[in-house]
Amino acid sequence: MPQEFLKMDIFFVVATIGLVVLTILVGIAIFYVIRLLRTLDSIAHTVEDEAEALKGDLDEARATIKRGGSSLLSLLGFADKTKKRLLTKKKRSS
Repeated sequence: MPQEFLKMDIFFVVATIGLVVLTILVGIAIFYVIRLLRTLDSIAHTVEDEAEALKGDLDEARATIKRGGSSLLSLLGFADKTKKRLLTKKKRSS
């Protein structure tokens, strides 16, 4: 009879240790999932901001072309302005 209680005690100790380890591993996994979701949210906001900026640039180019300024020089000016905007954003993010 005492030997059965010893086996039960050993089982409960091992089960408790296993549960604690499993809980710690699940906690670590949840931490990394939350970090990943925050990073994805940040990327989504950046993409949204860039899409809005690109939409504005394309609207401006469309308006320039409609006004009759479809010369090569005005298109080069549009490309240069867009390039400068991208470079300043890249410098700010560095």
